[in-house]
Parts: sequence; structure tokens; C-alpha cells
Amino acid sequence: MADTQPLLSNRVEGEYGATSSCEGGVVERMPTPPSAEREEDIQDGVRRIEAVSRLWSKRGLMIAYLGIFLMAFTTSLEGQVTYSLSAFAVSSFNKHSLLSTVYVVQGVVNAVIKPPMAKIADVFGRLEAFSICIVLCVLGYILMAASQNVETYASAQIFYAAGFTGLQILQQVFIADTSDFLNRALFSSLPDSPFLVTVWIGPAIAALFLAKSTWRWGYAIWTIILPLAFLPLGLSLLINGRKAEKLGLVPKRRAMITASATTKTPSFTAAAKNLFQELDGIGILLFSLGLSLILIPLTLVSRSKTGWHDPHIILMILTGLFLLVLFPLWESRAPHPLLPLELLQSRTFVAGCLLGFFYFAVFYIAVQPYFYSYLLVALNLPVSRAGPITQTFSFASTIAAIAASLVIKRLGGEPRPKPWIVFGATIYTLAILLLIHTRKIGVSESVLYTAQMFLGAGAGLMHVATQLVVQAAASSSSNLKGRNQHQYVGVATAAFLTLVQVGSAVGSAVSGAIWGRLIPSKLRSYLPDAVKGEAGRIYGSVKEAVSYEWGSPEREAIARSYQETVEVLLWVALGVCVPVLAMAWGVGDFRLRGGDDGNDDDDHPRPIGEEERETGDRKGRWWRWWAWVWFGGKQRN
Repeated sequence: MADTQPLLSNRVEGEYGATSSCEGGVVERMPTPPSAEREEDIQDGVRRIEAVSRLWSKRGLMIAYLGIFLMAFTTSLEGQVTYSLSAFAVSSFNKHSLLSTVYVVQGVVNAVIKPPMAKIADVFGRLEAFSICIVLCVLGYILMAASQNVETYASAQIFYAAGFTGLQILQQVFIADTSDFLNRALFSSLPDSPFLVTVWIGPAIAALFLAKSTWRWGYAIWTIILPLAFLPLGLSLLINGRKAEKLGLVPKRRAMITASATTKTPSFTAAAKNLFQELDGIGILLFSLGLSLILIPLTLVSRSKTGWHDPHIILMILTGLFLLVLFPLWESRAPHPLLPLELLQSRTFVAGCLLGFFYFAVFYIAVQPYFYSYLLVALNLPVSRAGPITQTFSFASTIAAIAASLVIKRLGGEPRPKPWIVFGATIYTLAILLLIHTRKIGVSESVLYTAQMFLGAGAGLMHVATQLVVQAAASSSSNLKGRNQHQYVGVATAAFLTLVQVGSAVGSAVSGAIWGRLIPSKLRSYLPDAVKGEAGRIYGSVKEAVSYEWGSPEREAIARSYQETVEVLLWVALGVCVPVLAMAWGVGDFRLRGGDDGNDDDDHPRPIGEEERETGDRKGRWWRWWAWVWFGGKQRN
């Protein structure tokens, strides 16, 4: 039990990155000199969480973390239930093939919402950002439950994905606010720990909804459960925020209350403009629209009569490419860019973000969104048995992440994060090879469980260690010395998780394009002549596909079509594993305890070797050259 006490933030990062001591449950600020960052440049949400951090008692922080766990358990269970229902929801509109489009919409929203949500938390505060996310989730649940067509269902994903992903990033930002680097790896796994239980009960609950009610109630019920689960954390933040206000520790908000910086008079227009700039609204629009206009057409091309010759599809993709070219040009001149350019000069930060992108793209090509449908149709498994297989990935990744975090904590930061990343990437690649080897009709469920376990273990090791080194790179980079650590760690975390979700969107688009291209043609080739006319209905509904008797010529033709298409997806995923391995070796390594001066009393991580030097070897110069080319060579002081 003594080991757990330091986990509850007995050390709190100060306003200028200093460390304060905690006695009697109240953190007292140690006097520190002003940093290179001007006081007025620190955003109000950051000021607020730093003020609240001074008032955390051990009991209050325990309640807050209990609230984090309760909310994580609720969202985890909801995810397991609704994942098992999604194929049936889309099939009810006879649009099963558009499942990948739904996942692309989710992936794009998941990607673009993380930076602005982190900014909202910095501008307004953590409590306000959490509350916005809860409202968005509830709105998404309502729209999905009431949807009468696939367009409404897909549109609901925008609200749901924005809220759900916002909760994910805010949980990680809160953990970064209230823990040191040595303990952060362990605490960052806390929101994933409910998967150890929910992965097994979620599919059973989904099957119960399908048997006793409808898939719609499987979405509607969370409009009540999620707000109730948020109460402990919300009340904890509210109470401590009120205490900070009474003590005069919280400054007045600038974004929506204060006057314009130029006129010094109250102005809603000036406040709205200031907020738009703080959130980098133009950058968000360029990035989200560009990504959407490229990826969504990839999933729709198979439904177009002229395919790639459709001028609308070509125009959308070209427009998306143009917007993505404009995005870095705008960011290099934006007053408040989504990502500070200084971070892009860190090889570890860039390699870590790219690793997250590629490993999640592999998962969404090989497993999501069609592996579950493959189990139902090609292997004839019921929902209650297919669900646990697909969710074994989450179970194994959670176990691996928690195990790695505990080892890092118990050994005081040794072994360092990079070996976990390389080992995880290797296991991840071998798991894809195992899936290719076992991809045949009649394979035993135990083999599928084993492959998913290895895949999840590799992902868990990679994710927790990579997120840790990305945060460490943001904190220790020589280009960020003297900057506010709360703000840069939050931005770095958001950037990493954003690239992870971009990977999911790209992977979904690739799998959707392959699925839409191969399944219809294979069905027309393999189905008996008597039912060839039903190929469109079978393609559009997983429920229609499983309606044919197992062992019949029709079902064998459908199963063969699914099996051959999934095999192609796996070979493509294996090819994407090559950059996963390359990026795993490309990240730098850190000692998680000890500053640059070698003082082990400093909680900030210390880079090992040459990877984070401001000047130096050829690798460092190459990454700085890449950042210079991508962002127009403009450096920020």
C-alpha cells in the first residue's frame, strides 16, 4: 500500500514546471522565477487546473480518479455493446457495405476533435470541456436510436464520436495534470482497465437487446447512464474550482468574459473572434474537410455506377488534397496553431505520432470494421460468441498496457519505454502473420482468440510506451525549455491521439474500398445462378447473408466471398506493418526519472543519447529539415 501513495500526486507540477510539495493534503506553491513564456500567454483553463491542483487533498484526488474509472467503465461497456449492434443497425437500412463509411466518419471526427477539445480545456477549463463532451455523447445516442436511414445514423456519429473522443483525451489530460512522469504510464492505463470486464459482458448484453428488444434501445439506454457516471468527477472538479475562486487563485476568463485586447471594451464579437483564433478554427476546418473529402469517397466508389470515372468523386478527392496542402501553410502562420512547430523538431515526437498512425491503420484494415461480420457469416458464429473474439484485442491490449506500466513504475523508470515499443511492434506484426495463416473457413475459435490476444498485447505495449515518450519529448525538448508544461504535454497528447485516429480513418477507408470492390464481384461469381439476382441484397445486409442455411450452396458461396476478401485485407495490413517496425526503431528513449542535469529529484524525463539534442547528428538534422520543408521554414521563438 505504501507504494500507491506517490501515485496520488504527492508531487504537482508548478505553474512554470516547478515541483511543489504536498503536506496535509494541500499543495503549496514553491516560489519560482518567471519563465520565458509570458504570463498573459498562459490560457485560462491551464491557469484554472494549476490553481485547482494546489487544493487537491489525497481524498479529493482519490474521488476524482474514482470518477475517471466510473466514466471509463461506462464508456467501455457502451462501446462493447454498440459495436456488436452496429452491423445490425446499418443492415436494417440494407446498407451493410457502408459500415466502413460510418467508421471513416468516426475516425475523422475522432482525429479532428482531439486538438480543439484540448484547446477548449485550456481556454475554458477541464470541467467545462468534460460537460460539453457528455452533452455531445447524449445527443449522438438520441440520434442513433431514432434514426430511420443510414444518413441520420452516420450523421449521429459526428456528435457521438466528438463527445466520446473528447472524453478520452480529457481523461488523459487530467491524468497528465495530476501525475508525474514515472506514474503517468500506470495511470494512463486506468481508462482502459474496464475492458478487462466489459469485453466479456458487452456482447452478451448486445445479444440480449437483439433477442428481447431492438438495437435502438442498445443506444438509447446510455442517455441516462453516462451523465450519472460523470457526476463524481464533475462534482469533484466543481467543488475544487469553487474553492480556488474563493481563495482568489483563479483569474477571470478571457475568452468569453473580458474585453477585446485591442478595444479593452466588452464585445461579444471580439470574444468570439478570440475564441475562434484560440481554437485555430481555420486549421481545424482545413484538416477535417481535407481528410473527409479524401477518405469518404474511397468507401463510396464501389456504389457509383461509373466508379473512379465519377467526376464527383474525383472532384472531392482533389479538393481534399488541396485543403491538406493548405493546412500546413496556414499552421505555419496561425496565431494559435494546433501543434507548436517546436514539437516537430523532435524526432521522437514525430516518430511516435507516426507509429500511432500506422499501427491503428493496420488494425482498421485487418480487424475493423468487417472482421465481426466475417465471423458471423463465414464462420457461422452467433453474436454472443463472435463478439468476445473481436473484443479480445481490447482485453489483451489492456492487460499488456497495465503490465508494462506496473513494471516501469516498480523499477523506477527502468527498463525504459523504447524496448517495450520495439517488442510490441514485433508481436503486432507476428500476430498479423498468424491471422493470415489461420484465415480459412473452419478454423477453430481458440486459434482466433490466440491471434487476437497477440495482436492486442503488441498494441497495448506499443500504445502506452509510445504515448509516454511523446509526452516526455514534449516536456524535455530543448526547444520548449521554460515553457508551461501543462499546456505542451496536453497538446502533445492530443497530437499523438489525433494521428492514431487518423490512422483508423485511413484504415477504414482502405478496408471499405477493398470490401466494396471485391465482395460484389465475388458474390456474382460464386452464387448459384438461381440467386445471383440477390447478390445486392446479400452485399447490403449481414442479416440477409446469415439467413441462408449453413452448408447450403448459397451460404458456401457467401462464406467463400467473405473469406477471400478478408485474406486480401490481411496481406495489405501486413504491408503497413513495415512502417510500424521502422517507426518503433526510430523513436528515442528516455529515463523517466532525472532531469537533464542528472538530478534524480527532478520528475521531468531525461532523453538518452543524441536523439533530442538541439544540434547534432545527421538524424536530428534530417527531422528538422522535414519540419522546415513541411511548414515553410518558419520557426517560432
